[in-house]
Amino acid sequence: MNALLTKDAPPAGEPVPRKPATRKRLVPYWLLLPGIVWLLVFFALPMVYQASTSVQTGSLEQGFEVTWHFRTYWDALTEYWPQFVRSLLYAGTATLLCLLLGYPLAYLIAFKAGRWRNLLLVLVIAPFFTSFLIRTLAWKTILADDSVVVDVLNALHVLDVTSWLGWTEGERVLATPMAVVCGLTYNFLPFMILPLYTSLERIDGRLHEAAQDLYASPATTFRKVTFPLSMPGVVSGTLLTFIPASGDYVNAELLGSTDTKMVGNVIQSQFLRVLDYPTAAALSFILMAIVLLMVTVYIRRAGTEDLV
Repeated sequence: MNALLTKDAPPAGEPVPRKPATRKRLVPYWLLLPGIVWLLVFFALPMVYQASTSVQTGSLEQGFEVTWHFRTYWDALTEYWPQFVRSLLYAGTATLLCLLLGYPLAYLIAFKAGRWRNLLLVLVIAPFFTSFLIRTLAWKTILADDSVVVDVLNALHVLDVTSWLGWTEGERVLATPMAVVCGLTYNFLPFMILPLYTSLERIDGRLHEAAQDLYASPATTFRKVTFPLSMPGVVSGTLLTFIPASGDYVNAELLGSTDTKMVGNVIQSQFLRVLDYPTAAALSFILMAIVLLMVTVYIRRAGTEDLV
């Protein structure tokens, strides 16, 4: 019996060959290695560098030195808190508008488009075929004082309401908060539609048939079946819209005025014009902390972590 057990064993002193199963278990880690290295080099290291910059003092001429000056954070927050509030307000408004506009379109593509589905999906991502800058500049023409859009809004007395709310100035839309929000909504709308479509497309049609068999009205079916099952897409879409919109500066720079500057504009100015790198880095980390806190609370309140 012992002879049979030791028949296939390697001679003493020779290494035991690795089993093929062990190599297979290592394959996923080797596949993840390039992504991990990429994140370390282009995300983690810049974050560490910016963190050290935020606690430095000095000037560009004399050089900056790490002095652990954490008061930079407090000074940046107290001086630029209106820009933080404005950024969150604009981003939240644009996200809500994207949801209200994107959900019906995603529903149409998922359930009603039929053979036109692929064409509609291409049209949704068509804005990505041009640069972000060109798309934003186009809105300067769309919202110009003598444009057809402004004339229609005036005829419908919409600008009277928005002017009363402080989002426009009389009959002028360009260089107002409304123009910035319009630009944000347009530029980030595809980020809302695509996750919503993916989530809606996964819903089993038999669930709708079961609801009809139970004499549920279309409104009840949507409220009890469709919308709850699409919540992963709603959460994903709102996050993909709100996070980049809160740090955007292009729309406020091109479509707004000095009274509509967002915190992204302040960071850009501190880095490239004022050359106050510690303040710019501190503003970046404050914005990241605020958004991270809001996202964490939102995901927990939404009641789903099954993101698309």
